[in-house]
Amino acid sequence: MCFIMNNFKLLLASICLASFASCAGDGAEEVPAVTPTEEVVATPEPEHPAGELISEKNGLKLTTVVGSPDFPEATLKITNPVEGAKLKTGNTTFVYEVSNYELGTQTSSEHVHCANSDKGQHIHLILNNEPYTAHYTPQFDLEVPDGNYVALSFLSRSYHESIKNGTASQLIQFTVGKAKSEKIDLTKPMMFYSRPKGEYKGPKETDKLLLDFFLSNVTLAEDGYKVRATINGTDFLITKWQSMFIEGLPLGDVTIKLELLDKDGNLVKAPYNPVERTVKLMAAE
Repeated sequence: MCFIMNNFKLLLASICLASFASCAGDGAEEVPAVTPTEEVVATPEPEHPAGELISEKNGLKLTTVVGSPDFPEATLKITNPVEGAKLKTGNTTFVYEVSNYELGTQTSSEHVHCANSDKGQHIHLILNNEPYTAHYTPQFDLEVPDGNYVALSFLSRSYHESIKNGTASQLIQFTVGKAKSEKIDLTKPMMFYSRPKGEYKGPKETDKLLLDFFLSNVTLAEDGYKVRATINGTDFLITKWQSMFIEGLPLGDVTIKLELLDKDGNLVKAPYNPVERTVKLMAAE
């Protein structure tokens, strides 16, 4: 009896399986094979090139500026005033010859994320190492008080980074008005302060400040001349002449002192050395 019941159960199970297979074949749609698709990856926003870390102290960082066009053939020559000129009191007309460089246009760069002039490329004119004036044409008038002047002129990118190619700058001296002429030896090592300058607003301007100075008759090296930059009391030793970004600055007043040092770490006896400036960093309005 058990043998008959077991056979009956096996027969019933076989009938059910066959019936199920028949139903599936008649009424169910075939499911197409899944073809693997390529993963879609969102294209990230282009990042500004990161500069090399020069030094990091007390939450501040100095990094190199990278990605700027070089302009190796750009030249600047001042034709008025000339070296040693004695000028009348009042407006002085400055005239330049500029080659292979276009004043008044925006500098093409991958990383214009520091303060940038909407007027474009220009000339920095520094008189006696006072804060520079920016000029967007090769000729302009400037009222210069009576006195003796050492005048440094150099070509600047639209975001105020100087061009350091050896032909894009000129250093002269002249006298205005009744001041007695004083001869300064322009062949000696000299340093001029350029950036940062003035006021900065919002993160695009305050996150990274351009630190830029100009050297004449001096080469920086590990075992030679150096520049000591003291930023809000923190010292950085610079052994290569290059443009830098200062990162990590708090909002408020920022004091920057630059000193040209000799190979032994002593202050170089030169006009306008050292130089100290204060700039202001503010939140966006």
